[in-house]
Amino acid sequence: MSTATPAPASAIASRSFRLYLASIVLGTLAIQIQNVAVAWQVFRLTKDDGDNAALALGAIGLAEVIPFVGAVLFAGHVADTNNRRRIAIGALSAMFGLGLLLFIPEFLTARWAQLTVIYGVIVFGGLARSFLTTARQALIAEILPRDLIPGGVRWRNTLFELACVLGPGLAGLMVWLGEKNGLAHAENVAYAAMSLCFATSLGLTMALRPTQSLQSRRPEPIFTSLRQGIDFMLSQRVMLGAFTMDLFAVLLGGAVALLPIFADMLQVGAFGFGLLRAASSIGAVLMSLYLIVRPPLAHAGPTLYGSFAVFGLSTIGFALSITLADALGFGLSAAFVFSILFLLFAGAADAVNVIIRQTILQTSVPPEMMGRVSAVTAVFIGCSNELGMAESGLAARLMGTVNSVVFGGLATFGVMGLTHWRFPELWRLRRVGHEPAR
Repeated sequence: MSTATPAPASAIASRSFRLYLASIVLGTLAIQIQNVAVAWQVFRLTKDDGDNAALALGAIGLAEVIPFVGAVLFAGHVADTNNRRRIAIGALSAMFGLGLLLFIPEFLTARWAQLTVIYGVIVFGGLARSFLTTARQALIAEILPRDLIPGGVRWRNTLFELACVLGPGLAGLMVWLGEKNGLAHAENVAYAAMSLCFATSLGLTMALRPTQSLQSRRPEPIFTSLRQGIDFMLSQRVMLGAFTMDLFAVLLGGAVALLPIFADMLQVGAFGFGLLRAASSIGAVLMSLYLIVRPPLAHAGPTLYGSFAVFGLSTIGFALSITLADALGFGLSAAFVFSILFLLFAGAADAVNVIIRQTILQTSVPPEMMGRVSAVTAVFIGCSNELGMAESGLAARLMGTVNSVVFGGLATFGVMGLTHWRFPELWRLRRVGHEPAR
């Protein structure tokens, strides 16, 4: 394998990597805008059903995770045996087309028909996202030399989180403006911006030119190929332990699905909901920027555990923000500020474990296997995020909204203890990408 151009001095000096980052930013903006607008639209359509609104919000995650997890291992095999750039182009094209279907509910009067279209887009969007995730994750190894990948991961995570900050806030603002102007389907303003971002991300991906091709040169039967990816993941105990801890901590401790309900409790409307969705990403951006300029973590294992502890405590604090404000003699405005602050801390903590996990992944996996191993890790991430939304909705229905989030935060500490018991070498991890001390 040979590169067509001289190796760049840094990750950001590579033109192809800059195009890659710009495509990720705009694609992530589109996904975030869609997620916020869809959640608010589903909540608007179901909030009169009382506790069933929580189930409807949780079902958004379930509708996405089933096709995503069902297809992602196959998508990883495809990414390791086919042109990854073309796969990303196809997936983005599908997501752009599906996004246009979200304008259809404006022309429907029956609530069940509107919800059917929305959930249908989510289901097929989850399928397309499985191919986009694995192809784009593996593509970085075709753009950057291996020694520049850790720096590239930090840049990618920082800008990804920046998009996660801007997306929800912009979506909330656009929905709010639509409502202020009396639009019956105020979400359509956000959907228009989403479509533009998807189209631009698609164009940037089409302009991208990887410097090397790292697909497998000896394609194998699909089940043999998938087995190799799974076996490799299982053989890397540090990586397996890190992703397992994240899976169960976020699965039990996430509160994203319930944010429309908290926004309603705090009486902050669609724009306030967008700010709540953006808050954790603001914390993640600030932490990611700090991690870009600081030296590599010297005690990555203990730092990873510390980040999950902060995440759990912040989740509990967020759930109790209204109670805390009442105890201090403040009103809902102060509770909203407390909520934002706790979500900021949760996002900063999450950024630490994301960067550690992604650096372990990118520096431990052979490039020709990156698609398959990324697919396995995507199962962990997809189950923790989207399945966590479904778990949150069900828990809120059974335990109440606030109690379910407090329980999730407390469960994070149980997850940390079980992970330490099963993967003690994770605690001994020092510099990311190095073997733990014996």
